[in-house]
Amino acid sequence: MKSEKFEVKSIEDLKKIIDCIKNSGKNIIILSGTLGSGKTTLVKEFVKSLGIKQDATSPTFAIQNIYDNKVFHYDLYNKGISEFLALGLLEEFEKEGYHFIEWGEDLIPVLENYGFDYLIIKIKIDGNKRFYECQNL
Repeated sequence: MKSEKFEVKSIEDLKKIIDCIKNSGKNIIILSGTLGSGKTTLVKEFVKSLGIKQDATSPTFAIQNIYDNKVFHYDLYNKGISEFLALGLLEEFEKEGYHFIEWGEDLIPVLENYGFDYLIIKIKIDGNKRFYECQNL
């Protein structure tokens, strides 16, 4: 397992995390962090880095947002893993593009069971600083 840690003080600092994601060789990214830690902000900046004009927003109530058929953004906070699986969204991971999953930690055993590779981005807040850990498993 390769792990890189980054201190993020500004939006510009997210470029380091975006580069970690793009260089990981993985297209499924689990975003782990508390409410308001910056999960959606990271996706927003990632979408911009690809030159996509759509504004990324949290899919908390929709469960999935798709940006230019290149970035798939899921949020399991309200719906949970059961509804995610019941809706057949696991099959979405076979689509080319990047798949960001907020609150997806409980999905990890399912991903492993089906042989999907994934990356974990852990976000921790300490005062006005954020620390991102990019774990390439």
